[in-house]
Amino acid sequence: MKLTGAAKASYGLGAVGKDMVYMLSASYVLYYFQDILGVSAAAMGVILMVARVFDAFNDPIMGAIVAKTKTKWGKFRPWLLIGTVTNAIVLALMFSAPPSLTPGGLVAFAAVTYILWGVTYTMMDIPYWSMIPAFTEGGKEREGLTTLARSCAGVGSALITIVTVISVSALGHMFGGAGISDREVERIGFSYFAIIVAILFVIFTVICCINVKEKSTVEMKTASIGEMFKALLQNDQAMAVVVAIVVVNCSIYITSNLVIYFFKYDFGGTGWKGDYTLFSTFGGGIQILSMMILYPFLRRFFTSIKIYFISMGMAIAGYISLLVLASTSMSNVFLLFVPGFFIFAANGMLAVITTVFLANTVDYGELKNYRRDESVIFSMQTFVVKLASGISALIAALALQILALSNDTEEGATAVDYSLGVAASQKMGLRMTMTIIPIIGLVFAIFWFKKKYILNDEKLKEISAELVQRKTAELEHEH
Repeated sequence: MKLTGAAKASYGLGAVGKDMVYMLSASYVLYYFQDILGVSAAAMGVILMVARVFDAFNDPIMGAIVAKTKTKWGKFRPWLLIGTVTNAIVLALMFSAPPSLTPGGLVAFAAVTYILWGVTYTMMDIPYWSMIPAFTEGGKEREGLTTLARSCAGVGSALITIVTVISVSALGHMFGGAGISDREVERIGFSYFAIIVAILFVIFTVICCINVKEKSTVEMKTASIGEMFKALLQNDQAMAVVVAIVVVNCSIYITSNLVIYFFKYDFGGTGWKGDYTLFSTFGGGIQILSMMILYPFLRRFFTSIKIYFISMGMAIAGYISLLVLASTSMSNVFLLFVPGFFIFAANGMLAVITTVFLANTVDYGELKNYRRDESVIFSMQTFVVKLASGISALIAALALQILALSNDTEEGATAVDYSLGVAASQKMGLRMTMTIIPIIGLVFAIFWFKKKYILNDEKLKEISAELVQRKTAELEHEH
């Protein structure tokens, strides 16, 4: 049975909803609690770091629970539905914090809802990706569906990046009435926006569950934390890639956590929300196009390793030009599209390349250790991305704490230029955190990768040939 167009579209729609929710939480939870509700940045940094690390260790546990599930609807869809509904409820709650809470109460509220959000997200994310073998034939069809889902996830992320700030402002004005402060507009706006996103998320997942039928109860291999670390320690190439992914993602996430603060407090102006939305729209578009068009185009002329170094060079050039531009008195958002292009295009290509590199380490591990650690290696990907987002959130939050950047103006509902009350040293500190720290990370990742990663195209061909020889020898030995 070939996959129908409806099944493919429905599975893709599930990814759109899933990543809309992920992006809203990943990009705006720090801003919401720290800037709008006034929770200390250091407290938020610790909460985000602890929740993320806990979440990363929670992944294998959820994988084991899903693997043991047997119901008449299959093993994946029940968890997909339960996880989605609970996650949608927690998301709506998280962005509707009661403003009457004490500072300590707000910290507790942020900690409990964010940790619960992570647990319920894992509950639906693990079965979503793990169910692919249950309704696809292997090879091309499976590969095509994974690529489609990853692209749809990119679309979901981009949508949230583009519409959040403008939608929050519009909803806040609509439901908040006249004469309320800018901060109150954002607080009310986020609450209604999160409810809308949560409802869409549930609708998209229900469509996915109805149209995607599990063909058979496939055995799902899940990796424990112990197995992950064992596989890593015994496979130096997987270790090389994983360290590179953590460092690169940390570098890029620091910037994405702080870019909204840059537009509000540094770039400034009363129209900062429009400028931020314009920049995010451009960046999101470039990231998707670089995954779908730029990477395949460059792959015709260069090896994946060369494209990795090209991407890293592009990102560093983007950060340097961002620092230079931000340090001048320019006020035209279109000038920021230049560093934006380099950073977002590099980010898109690196997302594809690191997945390719991880896949390459599976064959290498089989040759070296006489076993294929496919599921273990790919479990590492979600683990390290969560770890990186936790570390970067902590760094970004500590920078905000040290720079004392937060929204403490209580103006009327008129548009405010927040950059006017910010000292030059605070602005410079923000720019340097957003650019210099990522550059240091990327330079380290370049040297680390150059020194440690050996799986070029020739080496991969050698490994494939050796594995074929070994299998042939084993078959002959059996007969």
